[in-house]
Amino acid sequence: MSTSTMKWSGVFPAATTQFDEQLAVDLAATQQGFAKLLEDGVDGLVVIGTCGENNSLEPEEKRQIIAAAAEVKGSHPIIAGVSELTTERAIKFVQNAEALGADALMLLPAMVYVPTEDELIAHFKAVAAATSLPIMLYNNPTAYRVNVSLESLAKLVDVKNIVAIKESSADTRRYTDLYNAYGDRFHILAGLDDVALEGLTLGACAWISGLTSAFPQESVELVRAFKAGDMARALEIYRWFMPLLHLDAGHDLVQSIKLAEQIMGRGTERVRMPRLPLSGARRDEVTAMVEKAAATRPTQA
Repeated sequence: MSTSTMKWSGVFPAATTQFDEQLAVDLAATQQGFAKLLEDGVDGLVVIGTCGENNSLEPEEKRQIIAAAAEVKGSHPIIAGVSELTTERAIKFVQNAEALGADALMLLPAMVYVPTEDELIAHFKAVAAATSLPIMLYNNPTAYRVNVSLESLAKLVDVKNIVAIKESSADTRRYTDLYNAYGDRFHILAGLDDVALEGLTLGACAWISGLTSAFPQESVELVRAFKAGDMARALEIYRWFMPLLHLDAGHDLVQSIKLAEQIMGRGTERVRMPRLPLSGARRDEVTAMVEKAAATRPTQA
């Protein structure tokens, strides 16, 4: 999909990767989860991102998951996460992803190493030069210890296939600062669930969501209501959703989201080490939150 035809609009769940009892990738269950989300009305998928446990996967597993998503995507765009230790590995990966049917890429800074601004820019430019796919940069300074600053973006304006930013900073001032600095040069997507409506209100064109994997209908309805100008309906859903949306900001977001999926009959809570499934009081807390939300789901319009 070219930079001009990619539709950065609506709700994109940050889809999970499903594992079997031996913690091998359960490709059939993973693909079934993708298909079900699309049936529930989401506008596309982000695969092998944070919630997809990218850094717990082997290169061949990542390729298999992209191919599985491409088989069921229909007309919906598939965005593949690019989360590698080195620039060379990221370049090789994006070339594979493009060949396998990804429509766009979500590009992270190189993992583990915290770059200088010059190193960050060099990484982004090198990866972008290796593919014709549209690229969304992922700004998550809390998780990845580097901020894609306005000054950094100024050095990327001329990179034609860097076209979007997933904004996962909790600082909602970023939306206005990005727009004031760059106008419509970059599509801005809300990337942190518990400030998603604020992001949409301030100009985000879409929402990339973790909790959508467990409650897709409400996520789709929230954005539909917002776009229709029905703020009362959007707020009703958002306020109902908020206790769960806060989970997206926790260090155990992957385990929490996968537990929510399991409770809602949409997957299992299995994760790969070093992650472990939630246990004890935290598991009880999240279970109670999900069960309450399930019992009080807003009536679909």
